[in-house]
Amino acid sequence: MSKDLVILAAGIGSRYGGLKQMEPVGPSGEFLIDYAVFDAIWAGFDRVVFVIRHDIEEAFRGTIGARIEAQRPVAYVYQDLSALPAGHTPPASRAKPWGTGHAIWMCRDVVTGPFAVINADDFYGRASFVELSRFLDDTAQDPHAYGMVGFVLKNTVSEHGTVSRAICEVGMNGNVQGLVEETRIEKAGDLIRCPGRTLTGQEHVSMNMWAFKPSLFPLLERGFEDFLKDHGSDPKAEFYIPTVVGQLVTQGIVRVRVLPTTSRWMGVTNPQDRSEVVQGIRSLVAAKEYPERLWPLGA
Repeated sequence: MSKDLVILAAGIGSRYGGLKQMEPVGPSGEFLIDYAVFDAIWAGFDRVVFVIRHDIEEAFRGTIGARIEAQRPVAYVYQDLSALPAGHTPPASRAKPWGTGHAIWMCRDVVTGPFAVINADDFYGRASFVELSRFLDDTAQDPHAYGMVGFVLKNTVSEHGTVSRAICEVGMNGNVQGLVEETRIEKAGDLIRCPGRTLTGQEHVSMNMWAFKPSLFPLLERGFEDFLKDHGSDPKAEFYIPTVVGQLVTQGIVRVRVLPTTSRWMGVTNPQDRSEVVQGIRSLVAAKEYPERLWPLGA
């Protein structure tokens, strides 16, 4: 069974101050995307689908695209502000992409089989890709069986600023019962807080690492239309995939299995995160979990 890996790489990186998806962190100039694709290939994924913006296309395809195209088939999807369901137009003041839900919806004409979704600027760990691949294989005959890799919150926070995480309520059956997107989670001494509450740090959270089937696309379109009716005039509102999935779970339309992982997140949410990611990658290379050079780097 063929499986696609969809990589969301169209973000602007407002908190980081630049294109995080093309920030070198490996000893030979690798990006976090390189490590994700390396692990995904090892886990059995067959094709990579990049969701990018037209304004970064030349730089993206000339670097990461050139590398990955030598390893696996690659497709490109462009997240365009004007690509909306019929009858909708973007507000003139809108500058940022519509969010992760819209980015995935843009893949509807390219992705026709089981697929995983990840962010371009997160390090997930090889075991997480193995869990995703196995889940997609095991549920190939169930079009509404989705999966979410559940990270432990304390393993995903930044020492240098706030992060956004979807906090998951896990049922007795191991499925998602609810998802709440929190956009300002931060460490405060030994505590982890978000507006209105203190968290234990043991909560399962989504890092936008998902296993989906093509049945998701019409559900996304319906949810996106509702979102545009309520928030389409807001230049900053985003259509988050965890919010959509949480609504679908609540409505009983889909089942989402939590795939637990103890892997520690690494990412470049804030500028100061980069040095820690570089050191983390070097430690993994020193431990022989990754080679010094993943593959020949593009231009």
